[in-house]
Amino acid sequence: MQATIHNEFLTLTVDTHGAEAVSLKNAAGEELLWQADPAVWKRHAPILFPWTGKLPGGTFEAKGKTWQGGQHGFARDMDFKVTYKGEDGIVYWLESTPETLGKYPFPFRLMIGYLLEGNRITVKWRVENLGQLDMYFQIGAHPAFNFPGFDASVDERGFFAFDSKEELRYIVPVEKGCVSPELHTLERDVDGLMKIDTHTFDCDTYIFQDAQLKKVTLLDRKKQPHISLEFDTPLVALWSPAKAHPDCPFVCIEPWYGRCDAVGFDGELKDREWIQKLGSKEVFDVSYSIIIEK
Repeated sequence: MQATIHNEFLTLTVDTHGAEAVSLKNAAGEELLWQADPAVWKRHAPILFPWTGKLPGGTFEAKGKTWQGGQHGFARDMDFKVTYKGEDGIVYWLESTPETLGKYPFPFRLMIGYLLEGNRITVKWRVENLGQLDMYFQIGAHPAFNFPGFDASVDERGFFAFDSKEELRYIVPVEKGCVSPELHTLERDVDGLMKIDTHTFDCDTYIFQDAQLKKVTLLDRKKQPHISLEFDTPLVALWSPAKAHPDCPFVCIEPWYGRCDAVGFDGELKDREWIQKLGSKEVFDVSYSIIIEK
């Protein structure tokens, strides 16, 4: 079931399935979110929980057992309940069930909230540990934004701008979704921008760690700002399936509290890099913002 909230600048539609935003339009009616063509990528803006990225061998260790798990957790494939709906805001909740406890052994409650404030969408996340023991998890965003003025006949797609002028270093996935610890230096032009073309994502994903960035802006081919994300996450990833689909008309900007494992990792869930920990009855409250620049 879908619900729509709006103000004079934005109209946002969210589905109860995954509490996923499925449409974002500006005042001119322009669709800003990728519309999930399964021939390229079947999602719009999934929530990644209770882990981000792939698991080595599709399993993880916790509480003395081995658990099966797919990429990016399972919340994106579950139905949430709407607990609040206003004209410019909506809140979704998901609570652990016998089914989830059969694949992730921690009782939890997950809240996803969307609030429109002028040309800004504030996305709120709350994770509650309902159990008696420490809970280990990761959470992340995966919104896909259409390139402004997309033209498949030209190689250039646009640019990224960053809030940091310092040297930016990133890692990439190299083996079955796991990353190499090798650091790469991001190439930028004289304006400090990262050019996006049909070969930019030959490496699949750029993962920036250690809170190097707090804001990423997608610009059009004329270097005009289009959409920004502001966040306080320790990691942010940039991804597009352009290597497999050169005509792909979107790119993802992904703030993460966690990431996939490094090649060779064989520890428990609690030992994953960038894992989040909640004590019994503790709460994890965070948010990020999407700003429509035009």
